Amino acid sequence: MSFYEPAGDDAFAATTHTQGPWVPGQQHAGPPAALLARAIERLPSTVAGPAQVVRLTVEILTAIPVAEVRTRAQVVRPGRSVELVEADLLAGDRPVLRARAWRVRTTPLDLTLPPPESAPPLPDGETRFAQSMWQVGYLKALEWRFAEGHFEVPGPAVVWARQRVPLVSDEEPSGLQRLLVLADSGNGVSGLIDSDEWLFINTELTVHLHRQPAGEWMCMRARSTLDPSGVGLAETELFDRDGRVGRGAQALLIGRRG
Repeated sequence: MSFYEPAGDDAFAATTHTQGPWVPGQQHAGPPAALLARAIERLPSTVAGPAQVVRLTVEILTAIPVAEVRTRAQVVRPGRSVELVEADLLAGDRPVLRARAWRVRTTPLDLTLPPPESAPPLPDGETRFAQSMWQVGYLKALEWRFAEGHFEVPGPAVVWARQRVPLVSDEEPSGLQRLLVLADSGNGVSGLIDSDEWLFINTELTVHLHRQPAGEWMCMRARSTLDPSGVGLAETELFDRDGRVGRGAQALLIGRRG
């Protein structure tokens, strides 16, 4: 099984693997963010020659149901060197997620550069979870290996993960898609307060990339900062096995449950 099964032109049936740990029947934002990245990657580019995504922002407009969804994408600012692309995820006729991405032309350059920042070590064993909430849906669809911290322990964390299932059935996910599946979990892995008592919901996710990610294993080095005013920020460094690829950030809404 996959996160999504094709259901027609640009339509996809979300499976139970997309469900987040907080509210039954609602998707974790990771898989739908990756689905929008897929739509952007498949959209023909106006850039002259090869191009890559260097920044992608996902706006979470409302709860995303575990149901049939549809993607649409368009170039909103064409150009020969850079272009701005927009993609929507719709449930019925209502947009529930919106992404904007800058694509920039790539060309080989004769540059003398310092060695890239190496990735944190990948632990040998899979991380186990005591609480059942971490063992269903989206969280079960990934293999997690924490090098520092833990979902069940408040504070910063370093974690590697890889998908157990493809994004779309019978497709090999791109490196960007694999990274987006994981990147929205930065606030979850680095939470500072009790999730049974408090909500810390991200309203968006912004990822900047200086290199395109590759391979099946992706890593986050994440930390959260909260303020008594009820807002916060989760910041992540993003890696693949070859080293650092960029960073992510999420604006947070903090509040009591109930």
